[in-house]
Formats: sequence, structure tokens, C-alpha cells
Amino acid sequence: MLPAIFGLSGPELTADERAFFAEVQPAGYILFGRNVESRAQLRALTDDLRALHGRDRLLICIDQEGGRVARMKPPVWSAYPAGAAFDRLWEIAPASAIEAARANAEALGLDLAEAGISVDCLPLLDVRQPGAHDVIGDRALGTEPLRVAALGRATLDGLARAGVAGVVKHIPGHGRAQADSHKELPVVTASAQELETDLAPFVTLAGAAIAMSAHVVYTAWDEANPATQSPFVIDSMIRGRIGFDGLLLSDDLDMEALSGSVPDRAVRAQAAGCDVVLNCWAKMADMQGIAARLAPMSVQTANRLQRALAPTRDFAEAVDMARQAELFAKRDALLALAAA
Repeated sequence: MLPAIFGLSGPELTADERAFFAEVQPAGYILFGRNVESRAQLRALTDDLRALHGRDRLLICIDQEGGRVARMKPPVWSAYPAGAAFDRLWEIAPASAIEAARANAEALGLDLAEAGISVDCLPLLDVRQPGAHDVIGDRALGTEPLRVAALGRATLDGLARAGVAGVVKHIPGHGRAQADSHKELPVVTASAQELETDLAPFVTLAGAAIAMSAHVVYTAWDEANPATQSPFVIDSMIRGRIGFDGLLLSDDLDMEALSGSVPDRAVRAQAAGCDVVLNCWAKMADMQGIAARLAPMSVQTANRLQRALAPTRDFAEAVDMARQAELFAKRDALLALAAA
């Protein structure tokens, strides 16, 4: 199996994609708005991917956070609030905020489960810092590590109740970056002591099954390399200090924070210690270059992937979508407390 997650070009597999994916056997796929048209179409696409590989437990992921980051949109699917909504509720009722976050994530997870999607790239454990770039902004669950960890855990629990795995991101923390890593390389100059704040939610949730790396340079740890491509940050901070032993995904290799060709970026991320590289934009030449240059998936990575997907649902089983109405009512009643 190739330790890569690839994007798809459209709402169904092309002949070239089908042949390429069958040959290289990627670890999984990531979906975007271009892949999403209707409930029936999306489920047909995910069923097609599982059939192509003969894997019931296939990593098919999506960035469905709520707020401004949502690939499955109204009117076909429900809208979900950004993380800041639960942060506001915490100010007056922490236990209610946790319950609201859990109900919201379960309802969201049911949408994904119905669509045949096994993994959501949520929750963000980035601790929002004053003056940081708005690329995280209202996506964050708060400015306090304890709050972020508690709401992050509730989100993971809610997704799990729907049979969907979550991804904690952006490890070891994107909350104080003053640039958007989609467009340029953020450089964080905070001290190692200050960065303990960023690490704290990840330490608390170190047992999460999947994490996504940050394309951010932390000068206190490695002045030359972003975390995604830093052996020191991955080995000493993510695996060591944080204690994360799950499946580590790179953030998207196409982001402009990284330099060099996309296959070069993939090789550097793998060499640094990422288990699986993420390549979102379905450019066949890039995908072929990655497949030609990556080392085969290690036994350790294969075991981490298996552990991550083991709790996800059997997509042959029906999804109880009627439960969504109850979850929405619970969430909305709790969130209304913060608006009163």
C-alpha cells in the first residue's frame, strides 16, 4: 500500500484515476467540493472507491468542520457552526458546551456516515493566540488549552458515536502563526516555554488515532524546517513530548508553505517521520511522481492505519439519520444559552 492520500478530480472516478489507483493502492482519499453534488452521487463515489480496493475499512476523509470550512453544503446537507460557537458557550456553561460539541459532532458524523466517509479532519486543537492570522480564527475551540482539549475530546467522541474517526490538527499547534500556510510559510518565534501552551491540548489527547501536521516553522525547535518536514519536531516533540503514537498525516503538500516539487515535498515529509502524505489536488503528474518516489508503507504505519480505521462503521449497515433531529435540537437548545 502506498502511504499517500490522494484527491479526486470530480464527482466520479475518471478512467485514468481508476487505473492509477488500482495499481498503486493509496492509503486513502480526500474529498472536496468538486467531488460533492448530491447524496446519491457522493455515496456512489465512496462505494466505488471501496469496491475498487476491496477494503471495507478504507480511509476516505473530508474537511467538514462547520463554519467557513465545509465541503458538503446546504441545501443538500445541513450547516454546522464553527468551533467559536462552543467556545462562547463555555464562557457561561462549560458542561453544556461539551454536550453541545458532542451532539454537533455526532450529527455531522451521521451526514458523513450516510455518504460513506470514514474520517473527518476535525477537531482543531490549535490554541488561538492574540494577533495571529485569521486562517485559524473562529475555527478554533478557544484560547485556553484546557477548554480546547475538552471540546476537542467531545468532538472526537461525537464523531465516534456516528462511526467516523476524527483527526486532531494541526499538530503541534497552528494557533499563533501570523501567516496563512496555504499561501506562505509561517515562522513562529515563540520560546519553547511559550510553546507548551500550544502543545497542551495535543498532550491531553495524545491517544487520538489520527493527527495532521502543521506546515509551520517553530524556531525554538527547528529554524530550518516546518514541522511536517522536521525530523526533530516529529520525533522529539510530536512522538516524544506530546506522546502521540497514532497515524500522522501531513497537511496538504500543495500548500505554498512548502517548497520544491510536490514529489520532493512528499519525500521530505516521509523522511521526517510522517506516516502518510496528503496530496489534495488530483494532478495526475504529481500523484504519479509521489507514487514513484515514496518508500513503501512501513509495517508500523500499516498498523497505525489499521488501528485508526478499526472503530469506524461498517458502511453496509444502515445509518440512523432520524437521530439527527434529536441531536440538532439538543445542540441548538444548548447553544441558545450563549445567545440569551
